[in-house]
Amino acid sequence: MIVVTGATGNVGRPLVRALAAAGEQVTAVSRGVSGTAVPEGVRHRQVDLAATESLRPVFDGADAVFLHDGGAAVHLLNPQSILDVAKAGGVRRVVLLSSQGVATRPQSSSHGRMGLSIEDAIRQSGMDWTILRPGGFASNAFAWAETIRTQRTAAAPFGDTGLPFIDPADIGEVAAAVLHEDGHAGQVYELTGPALITPRQRAEAIGDALGEPIRFIEQTRDEARAQMLQFMPEPVVETTLAILGEPTHAEQRISPDVERVLGRAPGTFAAWAERSAAAFR
Repeated sequence: MIVVTGATGNVGRPLVRALAAAGEQVTAVSRGVSGTAVPEGVRHRQVDLAATESLRPVFDGADAVFLHDGGAAVHLLNPQSILDVAKAGGVRRVVLLSSQGVATRPQSSSHGRMGLSIEDAIRQSGMDWTILRPGGFASNAFAWAETIRTQRTAAAPFGDTGLPFIDPADIGEVAAAVLHEDGHAGQVYELTGPALITPRQRAEAIGDALGEPIRFIEQTRDEARAQMLQFMPEPVVETTLAILGEPTHAEQRISPDVERVLGRAPGTFAAWAERSAAAFR
């Protein structure tokens, strides 16, 4: 049995679907009530990863776990405690959803430092482990959904700086392969899309998917910072703006790892936009 944490998120949903389609017994774990977000036959459990003891009945009898890094709530997690409970329940394999920033900017934010500490705990767990380090998600464009729906505009800073955004469905498929197959223990996979794409080009791709032009508005760094501070901690905002505006070579590198694991190239942003067009109508 495979336990998937963060099971109703952008990565968790396609991961659970892929595992269920492969015939795996899956327990989908999320903080919210989400009985309709998992496929038929998949058990759902509402559990908060920060409440470690509540995970004991979830992990009991499991063979493997997909561990979400906690996102914005990463500072609330006790990774060592989670791993101890998992091992006590019989888990022998762990796949961690980490972040590219753990490698490229490990000390520039509290999120990066916490991510590194979680990776270290995984490596020292005594279990078979695999670490997934995706770059920016294509689904970050959902932040434009309201203004695209109501005004057909999309605003972002650094309009012509490209990054290799990845379709979260590809991350889910890679995670499913790693959990379902042997041969991935001890591997760290960097996951990116197939090409650099700028904010201006992403807005254009969404417009193409809708069949209507989207007007791109380039924000100043200060304008973007003020907007981000409404929903992100300041250290995370500063790191995000640094990546968006002055990405390192490593952050713009196109990784071969999606194709290495799946035997196919990663999906394009345009394909993601086509599939997600309903959110912007």
